[in-house]
Amino acid sequence: MPGMSTGLGTNNPVVVSAFYNELLRQGLVAAAILLVVGIAWSILRSVQLRRVASGEAGATTALTLARSEPVARRLLRVSFGLLWIFDGILQGQASMPLGMAPQVIGPAAASSPGWVQHLVDPVASIWSYHPVSVPAAAVWIQVGIGLWLLAAPRGTWSRLGGVASVTWGLIVWIFGEAFGQIFSPGQSWLFGLPGGVLFYCAAGALIAIPENAWSTPRLGRWILRCTGIFWLGMALLQAWPGRGFWQGQPTRTSAPGSLTTMVQQMAGTPQPHALSSLVTAFGKFDAAHGWGVNLFSVVALAAIGVLFLMPQRRLLLAGVVAGTVLCLADWVLVEDFGFLGGVGTDPNSMVPMALVFIAGYLAVTRLPAPAPASEPNTAAAVHRSWQERLAANPTYTFRCVAAAGALGVTLLGTATMALAATSPHSADPILAQAFDGTPEAFDFREPAVSLVDQFGRPVSLASLRGKAVALTFLDPVCTTDCPVIALEFRQADTVLGADARRVDLVAICANPRFIATEYLDAFDRQEGLARVPNWLFLTGSLPQLEHAWRALGAEVQYLPGGSMVDHSEFAYVIDPSGHVRYDIDTDPGPATNATQASVAVALAANIKTVLRTR
Repeated sequence: MPGMSTGLGTNNPVVVSAFYNELLRQGLVAAAILLVVGIAWSILRSVQLRRVASGEAGATTALTLARSEPVARRLLRVSFGLLWIFDGILQGQASMPLGMAPQVIGPAAASSPGWVQHLVDPVASIWSYHPVSVPAAAVWIQVGIGLWLLAAPRGTWSRLGGVASVTWGLIVWIFGEAFGQIFSPGQSWLFGLPGGVLFYCAAGALIAIPENAWSTPRLGRWILRCTGIFWLGMALLQAWPGRGFWQGQPTRTSAPGSLTTMVQQMAGTPQPHALSSLVTAFGKFDAAHGWGVNLFSVVALAAIGVLFLMPQRRLLLAGVVAGTVLCLADWVLVEDFGFLGGVGTDPNSMVPMALVFIAGYLAVTRLPAPAPASEPNTAAAVHRSWQERLAANPTYTFRCVAAAGALGVTLLGTATMALAATSPHSADPILAQAFDGTPEAFDFREPAVSLVDQFGRPVSLASLRGKAVALTFLDPVCTTDCPVIALEFRQADTVLGADARRVDLVAICANPRFIATEYLDAFDRQEGLARVPNWLFLTGSLPQLEHAWRALGAEVQYLPGGSMVDHSEFAYVIDPSGHVRYDIDTDPGPATNATQASVAVALAANIKTVLRTR
């Protein structure tokens, strides 16, 4: 999909190094937040001790909540807190900056309808245009949410952590997983439909609801009923004819079965040999017995779905045990753990799905104990203000402060990502550096060059002094690299903003044959440069051009056969006093949107540097 690739290798050392430096920089900010949290905890604790010593605070036992957190809710909060942290660690893999968009987001959206692609593409482009700051921000958002869930077991802070989990989960589900690929053909429960992160959202919503909802079996039964209906629907989808699940080995009239193809692809993922051998063996088994494997899958999904709908606890337990076993088997044999290969972002859907329906069963069978009637102060303690609990209960104080720190870590990543979203087409200059290298710094006087512009007016480099100059070489009849370089200059003019009035963007004709101003004017109109007020396209007689090429160190020659011109692709940045300060490689390479924009940002940045150091 357009805008999702940078044209660079996934493990480009320049980008990877910059990514880890940014991750460390944001990590230091996160550490500073946690340090402030520690100081705040120390201060609050000392205040508590002084109040207790002076007799101002009652016994802390009177303020301790009488009932512990419901076991089902605690399972969801702790397990999904750990999953968010694990996912954050996965986001820190070296291949994430350049591999996430083209290898994960792009393929997921490409198999979806056009409206999904149009929705996902602009957001995914932000990742491609900012492959350092955005991936690092994703790490800290997910680690922050995980810490938040772990730190706050009760009360408002805990419920807000659930809301944060739902919010970020929906963003990932829509834009990262293209709605979990539910609109893509050929999807199946076996492959992770409807997307693993949707179960993170379900868990977050269950954590966010009022805690008294867990005091009766009703919530647990609704969780299990919804799971049962979902599994029955997935069984029907798995059994639907013509979707490729009833066949294994390819025939002369049909391709390999969908499950066989999926397993074979997962077996090729970089992973330990023992695991790949196991997945390969299952793929061969499915290829030989595709009809039987699918029949088992359909029957198992339907039967377990029915068990989830049963009111008897023994049947519910049987469904939970069987469902967990089936999920784990699919997680290993089909999803191949989901997070291997360098661009895996989570353990896919089976583990979070199992955690949700296990929590549903516990909500039915493990209800929280009622408050002891012998403790008259308990009810009052539950309804104490947060200020009173903060002052008198050390555990509550620590949990609140820790949750606030986790919120700070989450907001650190959120702010960084929001900043990138405000400039979706202003790419990180690290991409240009990764492809073309770091601009070379110089300090020499510009040569004497006198030509005419696209309107036939005399122009010399000396006449442009007082302004910064970005100078390159373009072939007015080129249809490959030169239009891309022209776009880079046009985008640089936009990035310069108000500084553009102090800059001249200059190109010198780099074609020995097509040197008339009519060719230059046609090129300008075609590439949108005619609307750029500080754009100059210079030409002249062939001797004048040859002198300019030699004086500026540019090579211009016809390729064998004489059909195309080969010329140097670089840009000088000249300061207002007429000294050449930088030499920037403008080779567009793969000519992706991200690399073009990155070269433009790098060019604008160097121009601004010479304007500041004038």
